[in-house]
Amino acid sequence: MQVQIEESWKNRLAPEFEKDYFRVLTDFVRSEYTHYTIYPPGKLIFNAFNLCPFDKVKVVIIGQDPYHGPGQAHGLCFSVNDGIQFPPSLMNIFKEIKADIGHDAPTSGNLTRWAEQGVLLLNATLTVRAHQAGSHQKKGWEEFTDAAIKLLAEEKEHLVFILWGAYAQKKGAFIDRNKHLVLASAHPSPLSAYNGFFGNKHFSKTNAYLKANGKEEINW
Repeated sequence: MQVQIEESWKNRLAPEFEKDYFRVLTDFVRSEYTHYTIYPPGKLIFNAFNLCPFDKVKVVIIGQDPYHGPGQAHGLCFSVNDGIQFPPSLMNIFKEIKADIGHDAPTSGNLTRWAEQGVLLLNATLTVRAHQAGSHQKKGWEEFTDAAIKLLAEEKEHLVFILWGAYAQKKGAFIDRNKHLVLASAHPSPLSAYNGFFGNKHFSKTNAYLKANGKEEINW
């Protein structure tokens, strides 16, 4: 299983790769890919990092777990491959974009175009067993992704952190609100979208903040 991570991230996260938890995690993940169907494909585990180098990050959206159905997950939170039906959360994200800034939903749920503009679409857990939500939680991925978020929060300024739902809000609790814009609301899942996700205007708020800090806005 050949897994590559983009150079700027590789250099900054090097200390993590040497830690015991990461060695244990690597052994676990290798074994899982050998014995089960695991998503995303091995080469896309670090896709969020590979599409969005450290210096280009402007916005961070934190998800929880990769999608666990066939052909969906490709290493970006909330995103699915071209030609795959939109999962309910993603459909609600596009609905909020339409209500907030007037952009119609695209024909594809592939959010690579966001990543290439500087949106780090980071799941807390980077792998999952097919049809078993949460099956790779608490194996070490959370510690690794915490380290990545911490690096961004400490080394950069004027980033936008988008935290949807209690899980993401807890994961981003340590971010300095004086240095970055932290946008929090309910999760876009159908179970909670009407409790504060719809109407959160996170997309226009993100762009207003980026613009105010001399950064190019995201074309959502």
